[in-house]
Amino acid sequence: MSEIINIWLTNAESTVSCGKALARTLYAFPVDILLSGELGAGKTTFLQGFAKGLSITQKIVSPTFALEQRYPTPYSLRPTDPDCTLQITELIHIDLYRLSQKQSRQLLYATEDHTGIRCIEWPEHAAMDTKAPHIHVNFSEDGKSRIATILFDDIALPSRSQIESWRREMLLPTHIARHCDAVADFAEELGSILLKRGIPLRPMLLRRCAEVHDLLRFLDFRLGGFAGQESHTAKQLRLWADIRRRYPTLKHEPACAAFLSERGYPAPAEVVKVHGLELPSPPRSTIEQQILFYADKRVKVDERVTLGERFEDFRKRYSNGKRSEDGEKWYREAKGVEEELFPEGCPL
Repeated sequence: MSEIINIWLTNAESTVSCGKALARTLYAFPVDILLSGELGAGKTTFLQGFAKGLSITQKIVSPTFALEQRYPTPYSLRPTDPDCTLQITELIHIDLYRLSQKQSRQLLYATEDHTGIRCIEWPEHAAMDTKAPHIHVNFSEDGKSRIATILFDDIALPSRSQIESWRREMLLPTHIARHCDAVADFAEELGSILLKRGIPLRPMLLRRCAEVHDLLRFLDFRLGGFAGQESHTAKQLRLWADIRRRYPTLKHEPACAAFLSERGYPAPAEVVKVHGLELPSPPRSTIEQQILFYADKRVKVDERVTLGERFEDFRKRYSNGKRSEDGEKWYREAKGVEEELFPEGCPL
């Protein structure tokens, strides 16, 4: 499922920042980053920012005459998996401007087995087949401003109807479904604010992850440990016991991630896997991971509250109203994510 966003770029600095931020929403490798636009539109400037976001220390220059440049970058193929050994993912920068269609296709064919990131300027010169996973960035003018239109077509996303089917399959309590939808609404609004500030992200990925993030929340249920007035039926308890046997020892976050991966949705799994409170805290390297984590800590059932109110509710439900060292660490962690996303303070 593809999705499109528009980012307004006012100068070279905002173009670099946009490219740098794009590196924080990568989920699948290999992937092609296609860069289109007129000469001087900002393609190489954008790519310089993208390279910074990938921790590439070499200066990115246009390969117009060399045709191809290669840059190693320390980037994990599964950045949120703590058991994953860091792998080197190479970035190839290809410029097709001076090539014919035949020459362009030959050059791309020579690198099509690449397992990392290919950044391709002037992809239209090759009349590329865009069935492979790709992110297409097109630069255009709108009066005095420049627009980067970004098409994400590199990952699979479940539909809303699929998520509703999973909720019925799991006999999910209605208050948890309401919570997921309230978090999705809030995360969507937060994402919209960041988009307007020139930070590229994936609104549909964010929304779908929020809608499904507590699908297996019942794995963590204990007496008094959840909100809501519903009593659980015998049918629910039997089903949930079966799910516990399917995902032994797992809490709801990694279990839901496994559930999504099994059904062909590894990218949403990476976002959902790290939305909870854990010690040690898992890395959240993508913007969607951070937004979902934060939005979830601002919604009590289906009511938006402050971080202070949310963590006070946690204390009442899980530690008899007493403060704990772990709880204070988690509060500081959530506050840190808030300050990183919204240095001037969250407007919502």
